[in-house]
Amino acid sequence: MPMRDLLSAARVAIVRDASDGADVIDAAAQLLADPAQPGQASVIAASLHARETLASTAIGHGVAIPHARIATLDASRGAFLRVSPPVPFGASDNAPVDLVLALAVPEHHVQQHLHRLAELAEYFADADFRARLREADDLEALRMLLLESEAPTP
Repeated sequence: MPMRDLLSAARVAIVRDASDGADVIDAAAQLLADPAQPGQASVIAASLHARETLASTAIGHGVAIPHARIATLDASRGAFLRVSPPVPFGASDNAPVDLVLALAVPEHHVQQHLHRLAELAEYFADADFRARLREADDLEALRMLLLESEAPTP
């Protein structure tokens, strides 16, 4: 699954003012929300925070994939945030997180959600891909890299 199936240019950001994982999740929720639906950002944020309290969604190597199921969504959507400086996120490798792909998925898409998480983890398992994300000069370069990336081959 290419990243462009989840992301849009408007949901890719560089975050420079986060002090911790909670700040990052709040920023992600704002990107994931539909501006035409007042209050959706707070619903998404609450769900992302609730999921994070179960266990950290940091997968190591400075990457986190916070995710939540939202009853009012009809389709999955993602937001990518490059965080500078990296923030603590409770990763098992203790690495602070600077690459975040947040997901909001329809509540009833349980199996598809698990499959999508596995696919996304494959992207971030690639050290070269992570390096290119970190080295992108600006927001436009970051957007191009993410939206033009092809799905990893198994």
